[in-house]
Amino acid sequence: MINKGDKVKVDYVLEVDGKVIDTSIEEVAKEHNIYNEEREYQPIEFVVGSNQLIEGFEEAVIGMEVGEEKEVVIPPEKGYGYRDENLIQEIPKEMFEGADFEPEEGMLILANGMPAKIIKVTDDTVVLDFNHELAGKELKFKIKVVDKE
Repeated sequence: MINKGDKVKVDYVLEVDGKVIDTSIEEVAKEHNIYNEEREYQPIEFVVGSNQLIEGFEEAVIGMEVGEEKEVVIPPEKGYGYRDENLIQEIPKEMFEGADFEPEEGMLILANGMPAKIIKVTDDTVVLDFNHELAGKELKFKIKVVDKE
């Protein structure tokens, strides 16, 4: 049985809003047209309870056995949190002068080391959203414990 402190390897499939958006399994990625040839598909390895992954995922693994599979729905408070309007910031477009790209809506950038999505560009301003893209979302995971050290 998996306990806090155990080092485990887990395969997963993540579904959000009825659509598979991430997985550790190559065949599943191909089947759902999310395959990335630059990615190495393999079980994720982590120490349970070490806060390496979202809280709800780590909690879901506790009590499972090697070889066991289960589905779990993780609410935002145990996932990536709720959307926070304070994390949406409007900055002067001139702050991008000298950057090696022209800001465009939908673009993902690093702003002061923090990931952000450009959600609006005007002649004078750029609006950045620093919320995690899965903030406010329910996460449905299929989890299979592959190994325990």
